[in-house]
Amino acid sequence: MNDAWITALLAQLAAHDVHADEAPEPGLAPARLIRLAAEDWGTLARVAKAAGGRWVAGFGEDNGEEIVINACFEKHGAYLVARTQVNRATPILPSHTPYYPGADRPERHAQDMLGIAFSDHPDARRWSRHQAWQDKDFPLRRDFPVAGRAVGPTPPDDKYRFLQAHGAGVYEIPVGPVHAGIIEPGHFRFQAVGETILNLEEHLGYVHKGIEKIAEGRDAAGLARLAARISGDTTVAHGWAACMAMERAAKHEVPARALALRALMCERERVANHLGDIGAILNDIAFTFGFYQFGRLREDWTRVSQQTFGHRFMMDCVIAGGVGVDINDAHRSAMLHQMTKMRPDIESLMAIVEDNASVEDRIDTTGYLSPEQAKDFGAVGYVGRASNIDFDVRRDAPYEPYDRLQVDVPVYHYGDVAARTKVRFHEILASFKLIEQIVNALPEGLIATAWRNPAAGAEGLGLVEGFRGEILTYVRFGDDGRIARFYPRDPSWLTWPTLEKLVRDNIVPDFPVCNKSVNGSYSGHDL
Repeated sequence: MNDAWITALLAQLAAHDVHADEAPEPGLAPARLIRLAAEDWGTLARVAKAAGGRWVAGFGEDNGEEIVINACFEKHGAYLVARTQVNRATPILPSHTPYYPGADRPERHAQDMLGIAFSDHPDARRWSRHQAWQDKDFPLRRDFPVAGRAVGPTPPDDKYRFLQAHGAGVYEIPVGPVHAGIIEPGHFRFQAVGETILNLEEHLGYVHKGIEKIAEGRDAAGLARLAARISGDTTVAHGWAACMAMERAAKHEVPARALALRALMCERERVANHLGDIGAILNDIAFTFGFYQFGRLREDWTRVSQQTFGHRFMMDCVIAGGVGVDINDAHRSAMLHQMTKMRPDIESLMAIVEDNASVEDRIDTTGYLSPEQAKDFGAVGYVGRASNIDFDVRRDAPYEPYDRLQVDVPVYHYGDVAARTKVRFHEILASFKLIEQIVNALPEGLIATAWRNPAAGAEGLGLVEGFRGEILTYVRFGDDGRIARFYPRDPSWLTWPTLEKLVRDNIVPDFPVCNKSVNGSYSGHDL
């Protein structure tokens, strides 16, 4: 980890007469923590942008008298958490969005949930609340009840002011929030001329579950179970990130065998989702053969996960202090045999896909996201790597056991649906190599150690590479080992906005495949 950029950033802040106190906090390691005044919050973003820092996440907490705000930045695998606070009665703060477009929706979420007014934010529309709460109700404030305040049926959210395009031949296409398939709800508003998309605007938040609010007061075991349900396709990675944050806060040592088993499950989760995504991308261009074949492989893969870990998606296998299930030699042999059998099948299928002219016509150059746009939004995972963003937490900010493993990170620069498909394919093969490394060198010993509650006020940061990319999770404990604040940032917060950019100038019938190539999680976004 090269954190020299943070030291240089602090020097630049000082040159702008910004006093930033570095406050060591072991639970936030590997990140460094600084505190600064609220009026310097905008300068922080401007200087961090000039220094090449990536905006990772923003979240806040009501502590009774003040509202504490955090923002996280990263460069070269070194993380910085910046913290300030504003008066609860007049919570006004400069925005980071003018410098980091990816901060737009997280700041609007903080506006809705905590009542923070970002003075120079370009868009003051509600994002997370829709019409479920009154104007002066802010659900993440301490005095707001978990069950809410019943005021009758929630009115329809039909007054949201979508952006409009005008001109001869311009028309609108509203899609959702209820869709024809089994996917979760989200609204997409297109402006088009003929079949060419001029603009797309998303409106999400329809499956808001109150994750952050209902986490308060839970014990460590309860939070691990809640985190595993943030986004069902990422149950292992979100569970691991939450447990990592709690374990760092509690200075809890996790057995080496448990950490290896977490990585094993996380790589199996990655492979399952990539297999399913490749098949779904092919289905959206009517290449049914590919859809069925990759779906078959995914089903075979998840059945072995069921046999090994007791659950197709390995839900609730990650627990605070370790893992809840062990594997034996028969399980290890089954996994190795499955990869030996499946690798040539996947390689043959991808060769068919890449040599098929009709597939090439639909995915090559479709849904282009430039490297500059990907960088502006802080895109991570396969979306970022397909657009030349060479970053992976496992390699660049390694955590156990990845600090002892060889992590291959495929990167492309041409940023289209084809690139996002190829990144998934090569990540499957890279995960196979990681699984082989883990299984062949699985440490002996315990799979969990007894949990010990940390002191009140202890906080921790979890950073895990899920199949969509970097997951950041923040945890702070209150009294009696109960959770006072929980914030999980799914990669979808940073990749959903890229869909609005990459779909422009494509034809309307290509929207489904563009959307699937991004595959943002509605549930992971709609906390």
